[in-house]
Amino acid sequence: MNIDTTDIVIIGSIISLMGTMIGASMGIVVKKPSNRFIGTIVGFAAGLMLSVVVFELIPEAISTWGFLSTIICILLGALIIALIDSKVNIGNSNKHLKVAFMAAVGLMIHNFPEGIIMGCAFGAGNSLGIKMCLIIAIHDIPEGLAVSAPLMSSRIKKLKILLYAFITAFPTAIGAFFGAFIAGISKNVLGVCLSFAAGIMLYVVCGEMIPESSKLWDGVICTLGTIVGIILGLAIVYFL
Repeated sequence: MNIDTTDIVIIGSIISLMGTMIGASMGIVVKKPSNRFIGTIVGFAAGLMLSVVVFELIPEAISTWGFLSTIICILLGALIIALIDSKVNIGNSNKHLKVAFMAAVGLMIHNFPEGIIMGCAFGAGNSLGIKMCLIIAIHDIPEGLAVSAPLMSSRIKKLKILLYAFITAFPTAIGAFFGAFIAGISKNVLGVCLSFAAGIMLYVVCGEMIPESSKLWDGVICTLGTIVGIILGLAIVYFL
């Protein structure tokens, strides 16, 4: 990897990190978010992540190393995050904190292979890498919101929320450097990362985020938020 590629990967990582930080900052601006607001944002982020998983991560994993291997790793990813979920005991009095924690854990593990994808894209061509990091930045904005908004309801200090959001997003930058090295060398590693992340995100979205969105606000607006998220995710994958 030459110095020019290194510089481009660094720039791409910064751009992708900005998406999560922008989303986290938006969550902080709303000091006392209502249940309807949080529910809609969580639903929107869930729909967007679900769309990215179904229309981008899983198809890419299948094309990289096969259907059966992808399904096995998806199930393993879901089972591991389910085990983590069963061990998390924050208490019903602070459900928002648990949702934020589960979302952050899923996103951290999801962001690493996301960074690998970006690094591999840079390895294939700089224009493709820039395209991928822009897509990542766009869909990381509601992810940052999904983490920060529940934390605001739990009265966590703003600087800590931004720090947590940064930690959540940082694996993207790490993955980008790994991806730049493994591009064209090991498709199996990329396939494992993609499908494993897909399983984790499917569990977080279907088992935590969508149910919590409905509990926060039992109204049509949260459902519409999820639908809009799915459509936006599809548009990002299709047009970009």
